[in-house]
Amino acid sequence: MEHPVRLFNTLTRQLEQFIPRAGTRVGIYCCGPTVYDFQHIGNFKTFLFEDLLVRTLRHAGYEVTHVMNITDVGHLVGDGDSGEDKMLVAMRREGKTSWQIADFYTTKFFEDWDKLKLNRPDVVCKATDHIKQMIELAQRLEANGLTYFAGGNLYFDVNKLPDYGKLARLDLEKLKSGARVEIDANKRHPADFVLWFTKSKFENQEMQWDSPWGRGYPGWHIECSAMSMHYLGEQFDIHCGGIDHIPVHHTNEIAQSEGAIQKPWVHFWMHGEFMKINDEKMSKSTGRFIVLDDLIKQGFEPMAYRFLALSSHYRSHLNFTVEAMQNAQNSLNRLKSSVISLRAEAAAPASALSAAAQKYAADFSAAVFDDLNAPRAMAAVWSAIGDKELPAEQKLALVLDFDQVMGLGAAEWKTEELQISPELQAILDRRDVARKSRDWAASDVLRKEALALGFIIEDSATGQKIKKS
Repeated sequence: MEHPVRLFNTLTRQLEQFIPRAGTRVGIYCCGPTVYDFQHIGNFKTFLFEDLLVRTLRHAGYEVTHVMNITDVGHLVGDGDSGEDKMLVAMRREGKTSWQIADFYTTKFFEDWDKLKLNRPDVVCKATDHIKQMIELAQRLEANGLTYFAGGNLYFDVNKLPDYGKLARLDLEKLKSGARVEIDANKRHPADFVLWFTKSKFENQEMQWDSPWGRGYPGWHIECSAMSMHYLGEQFDIHCGGIDHIPVHHTNEIAQSEGAIQKPWVHFWMHGEFMKINDEKMSKSTGRFIVLDDLIKQGFEPMAYRFLALSSHYRSHLNFTVEAMQNAQNSLNRLKSSVISLRAEAAAPASALSAAAQKYAADFSAAVFDDLNAPRAMAAVWSAIGDKELPAEQKLALVLDFDQVMGLGAAEWKTEELQISPELQAILDRRDVARKSRDWAASDVLRKEALALGFIIEDSATGQKIKKS
């Protein structure tokens, strides 16, 4: 590639040049939602980073296959096999079946997904549609001598894998000595995890399937290993998720996958940082979270949240405040106004970039190719727009190209039929009189009154023009 892409690999704790396993083809697997409740905007921060990753790699010329799962069974309240299946908790809360819960929240998830203009993955796979693959993977582990059966459940024996915990850099002895009273007495080691549950664990589990170990359901960790390898092959390029996946879920995925295939599994592991709300972690378990509809009800556009997420690096905490959200909405409005003005000036975007425009294109690409540095990429966007020497058609071509990566929907930003309220119309009428009488002081005061209503007044040879601020 002309511009090498560098990504931070959680496995090595280093920035590394990204080199796919197979030429220009790239396989990416992302842990999707557990559909027992609404996904909050902190969850979507991770999905937005993954969308940026896929868009960036395509911008670099790679052919990307993006796979994402839907967890609709097996994810317990505690990642270490403690607590109930989250779907059971939702059943009691809402008086519906697990299947109804999963269908409702999956539909809602993708409604929010589309509002944020996330590109749909090439493959979306539900856990409940891939039980066969999970059973087959567990059987491979059993054949390799990495499992044991106890108390009606099939467990993975972490002591059988010499490099268990390499992603999170865990020490098995320290884990064992530091363990509190073990909830599951069947485990030989506190870090052992369940590959297949039977009713001996949860008698009231609604979702159950036949297996060689008895009727039951899969553990959460084996779901992602089985589905990712089913669609991307036994070895692939990138696995993504949130940083909360590192110590248990992704650690256990590596263990069972490499235990089954007996060779390295995934080359790059990438993780997005948490979102905070007023400097505290956003979390459903604490009740401290915000969903996209909350923002929409407050008058914010979904794209303003996307803009906010792009304002910080994916490996940095993003602290949500109403002020930060308002700043993002204002910045989005300014960008929209700039693009609409460029459309008014330029008959069409330039078909080829000038040497001056190519410099901005290179700056933008260098930013996103440097571990998805979205803030630096946005700085390149603003610099291009602010260049007074650059023709409008060149700027428009740049912005539309940049937005293939940023995903803000710039191609849809066109001159709008503005709804002018009686109050705004009165300001325009009074200001027109002031301008004709050359009362510039009154004209400026009225311009500020319009701005307070959310509109910018611009003077031209043909009269006053307004646009949203």
